[in-house]
Amino acid sequence: MTKRVVCLLLLALLAGIQAQLWFGRGSLPNVRDMQHRLAEQQAKNIKAQVVNDQLSEEVRDLREGLDIVEEKARSELGMVKPNEIFVQVKP
Repeated sequence: MTKRVVCLLLLALLAGIQAQLWFGRGSLPNVRDMQHRLAEQQAKNIKAQVVNDQLSEEVRDLREGLDIVEEKARSELGMVKPNEIFVQVKP
């Protein structure tokens, strides 16, 4: 009789552990989903870091010299110096 109770108790514990493994908060499908979401977020962070680095470089150029200002005025605003002809070739 006591062997049956012990066996049933062990089976219940095993079932509880398996239920946590497959359906609980730290279940295998949940962990796989979180790893996938983490990889997506890391890819987004890398892209955002590239954009931030480009903007930081542009800000540094604007603070240090006027070459970037002249380049922006030419490319974005179409400005030219006096007695200068601006030619833009687009592929």
